[in-house]
Amino acid sequence: MQVILAAVGKPRNAALAAAIAFYEMRAGRYWPLVVHEVREEPARSAPPDLVLAREGERLAAKVGAADLVVCDERGDAMTSEAFARYLQAARERARDVAFVIGGAYGLAPVLRDRASKRLALASWTLPHEMARLVLSEQLYRAGTIVRGEPYHK
Repeated sequence: MQVILAAVGKPRNAALAAAIAFYEMRAGRYWPLVVHEVREEPARSAPPDLVLAREGERLAAKVGAADLVVCDERGDAMTSEAFARYLQAARERARDVAFVIGGAYGLAPVLRDRASKRLALASWTLPHEMARLVLSEQLYRAGTIVRGEPYHK
């Protein structure tokens, strides 16, 4: 089982980039974590649906046949404990799980339609850098919950 995190763009803010790297490194101790950053589509002269489609193609190419979870504020909220159970169940089924974070315009409809789950990281819209930080921290937290370690109180 692999956990794939596919996101549009690289973190631009150095402090956020460092925090993301910190939690992705820690999460990688618990789950075989593969991170893919796909190029943002220039949106200056392109309509939003074209930007979504192109970024969606890039993201889809990185996740392969894994169970697809799209991060979407309209998705289902999970507690940290429920998220840990979800990941542990995927591990027991030996199924790869891919978490996808869209860019400035969100996610392509083709990804939403293909997803086995829509996960709300918050009930409001987050910038993709913040969404990636929240997700990577929760991946780390889930690992500590599964192992019964004291990080999650």
